[in-house]
Amino acid sequence: MQIEVDGIKINYIDEGTGADVLLLHGWGGSTKTMMPIFNVLKDKCRVVAVDLPGFGESSMPDKPWNSYDYADCIKKVIDKLGMKSIILFGHSHGGRISIILSSMHSVVKKLVLIDSAGIIPKRTLKYYVKVYSFKILRKLYTAFSSEDSREKKLEKFYRKYGSVDYKESQGIMRQTMVKVVNDNLVGLLPDINVPTLLIWGEEDQDTPLYMGNMMEEKIKDSGLVVLKGAGHYSYIDSYDQFKAVINSFLKEDFIR
Repeated sequence: MQIEVDGIKINYIDEGTGADVLLLHGWGGSTKTMMPIFNVLKDKCRVVAVDLPGFGESSMPDKPWNSYDYADCIKKVIDKLGMKSIILFGHSHGGRISIILSSMHSVVKKLVLIDSAGIIPKRTLKYYVKVYSFKILRKLYTAFSSEDSREKKLEKFYRKYGSVDYKESQGIMRQTMVKVVNDNLVGLLPDINVPTLLIWGEEDQDTPLYMGNMMEEKIKDSGLVVLKGAGHYSYIDSYDQFKAVINSFLKEDFIR
């Protein structure tokens, strides 16, 4: 199914009856990556999963977005679909959007953040050396290039040396990725006033466990569950344990 928000086509799936649940995927994901969660809940609640703009079958924004632009778009999706008092799930980049929505709007009833982004990583000496080396290499790579060939060389450089997400993003979405990864949402965490479940993979390398600990410290009514041996897609890596935790947290909201 599709709806249109400010000229952007949003693809979504909507199944079940009962409490309204909204699932927001991570960067590079889609409704497909949220199906393990969707399938846990669709017989007990009304569950909506969306392809965020620029992913899956949804159209791209017409300019680079930050996390707040995504949150504004998803709030309009919530309103258009008539969702009330929602249980909001956010994985990774979807967590950024969920933090903004739950801290700024009263529509969220409960929040589940899974390996959520939203905190800028700690900058170590190793990080700065890597960034400095990357910039020098980029400068050397495009040295003595004409204006016409410079863009082509830069594209080749980023495809060879950039991060996986950066390599896989193009145009507006590449610029969008740069914006969202620099959104520091720590200041919004104390404004979240709904019951919040934090689920984290013990071995998550993309949004390390210390970020989950920080969120638990700053979100008032929150609890952190660490899934042993799981990575950034902890809900897939430890699926049975994830299901048990979700069923316990939401048991009062399920159709009886």
